[in-house]
Amino acid sequence: MEKEAGAGSCGMLQVKNLSSVICRNLQATQSLYVCACPKITYAATVVPIGALYALSLWFSNSAYIYLSVSFIQMLKALMPVAVYSLAVAFRTDSFRRASMLNMIGISAGVAVAAFGEARFDVFGVTLQLAAVAAEATRLVLIQILLASRGIKLNPITSLYYIAPCCLLFLAVPWTVVELPRLRAAGSVRPDVLVFGTNSLCAFALNLAVFLLVGKTAALTMNVSGVVKDWLLIAFSWTVIKGTVTPVNLAGYAIAFLGVAYYNHAKLQGLKAKEAERKAASISPAMEEEAEVGKRLLTQEKASARKK
Repeated sequence: MEKEAGAGSCGMLQVKNLSSVICRNLQATQSLYVCACPKITYAATVVPIGALYALSLWFSNSAYIYLSVSFIQMLKALMPVAVYSLAVAFRTDSFRRASMLNMIGISAGVAVAAFGEARFDVFGVTLQLAAVAAEATRLVLIQILLASRGIKLNPITSLYYIAPCCLLFLAVPWTVVELPRLRAAGSVRPDVLVFGTNSLCAFALNLAVFLLVGKTAALTMNVSGVVKDWLLIAFSWTVIKGTVTPVNLAGYAIAFLGVAYYNHAKLQGLKAKEAERKAASISPAMEEEAEVGKRLLTQEKASARKK
């Protein structure tokens, strides 16, 4: 398991490094717009996000050593709960009773799934929950540090900026924790084919997300993510021969319904904000047209009196 942990972290190092290189090539060959980022802004905004991204990747990859693939996907259903709770705590979102009841429902479903888990490991669950907490904090900080400054990054430019510092942060635990184990194990030859295909698949995933959001909407990505979780659970059950109990499925079904409702409510909120924005942009134009109409009418009346 130690070798698997070392290989996982090294693989993620290559993923981030390769993603950064490919993003630079895309900028040069396809005129991908990447705005200039001053060093102070980079240190104050991108570096904290990169550190949290590195923690999320490290904890999440380590959890696969102790937990099954299907159970990890079930635990990831807690992401909306963590994001909403932190957003309320940092005052980037308002507290709503309906949303909190929805979060409680998702948490109850995950708790039922955990109760029915055949390979329950406390340390593995702790790692995955830490990964969820780090990822949720990263998403909230993106809204606080970037959106508040008017900086908008798509998945491609996000990798361009975040990948280098994420690589550096991942190099610290790899050097301290995993490199000594690799040296103690003797001569270790990394599988270039496995690491290379893993890196390409990781970048292809980010590119697919970029194209999907550009052609459809963010909600489509969220729905497809839920479908992906079900497919991973089925893959773990049928191919990897992981143990999935009926209690697991029942608990995740409850959490799935909660996440689906969360996405639906989020979509309705975005539509309402878009409608308000359009109404606000139309109102000044209508008022200006009405003012012009009044002036023309006044001028016509004045002309008629003179005649």
